[in-house]
Amino acid sequence: MKVILVSQRHGSTRSFTLGGWTRALVSVCLLGLPAGVGVMAGLEWAKGEGADLFNAEAAGAWRDDLSDQREKIELTRQQAEQQLAAITLRVAELQARLVRLDALGERLTSIAKLDSGEFDFSQPPALGGPESAALGDAYQAPEFVDVIDQLTAQIANREQQLEILETLLAKRKLENDVFLAGRPVSKGWMSSRFGRRTDPFTGRVAWHSGVDFAGKMGSDIISVAAGVVTWASQRQGYGYLVEINHGNGFSTRYAHNSELKVKVGDIVKKGQVIALMGTSGRSTGPHVHFEVYKHGRAVDPAAYIHRAAR
Repeated sequence: MKVILVSQRHGSTRSFTLGGWTRALVSVCLLGLPAGVGVMAGLEWAKGEGADLFNAEAAGAWRDDLSDQREKIELTRQQAEQQLAAITLRVAELQARLVRLDALGERLTSIAKLDSGEFDFSQPPALGGPESAALGDAYQAPEFVDVIDQLTAQIANREQQLEILETLLAKRKLENDVFLAGRPVSKGWMSSRFGRRTDPFTGRVAWHSGVDFAGKMGSDIISVAAGVVTWASQRQGYGYLVEINHGNGFSTRYAHNSELKVKVGDIVKKGQVIALMGTSGRSTGPHVHFEVYKHGRAVDPAAYIHRAAR
């Protein structure tokens, strides 16, 4: 390629001859100049209005996403607070029921007359055993609410069982209390039996409707079963007399006392002191005349004195 340069001031000309490489370089420069100018213009536009448009759209989308996330977080927080309140209420209910079970257990221990300390409901049950090398399945934590529901069901079941047991024990204790058994004195000896005997005052054969226990003046006279006092005063021939109705057609009498410890209408327990031994009424010395009535008829007290207590 040959290039001619013309001078405007002097009118002279110069010519140059370009080789192959030089021509290629000039062609690239001439063709690449418009493309470069276009690229530079595009970059300038991106830095200007185009970039502003892109950034505005992205910021708006981010703000929408953040708003959605805030709403979800707030909803999750509210749900968590509601669940926590419900769990707190359930735990409080379980604690109250456990306290009731402990109290019921203490009562059953007392009714059953278990040894002191054998069942201590204030302490967790003792556990133990040698360590085992065998491993079971991997532990998987259950759902917390499911565990509470299961525990609630177990406590309700234990409450029902303990209430039934308490009812049975209370009934058994009541039956034991009204069960006639034992002697009406803690100290003393049997001085006269039930049936025909010689009357100590007349010397004639007479019927003795009870048994006599002799002892020291003022010693304790005790009830052989629980019941209600129906007589606590003097009676002809008996002196100071205590009569107790035990239910189921049974009643007992304790005569010749020196002092009475109960009054009519009192509820007495088995083994309770009801009077003091004396010699009031038709008596030759300190003793208690003990009678047992079954459906209004006097029976031999020996059958009840020597029977095994429940």
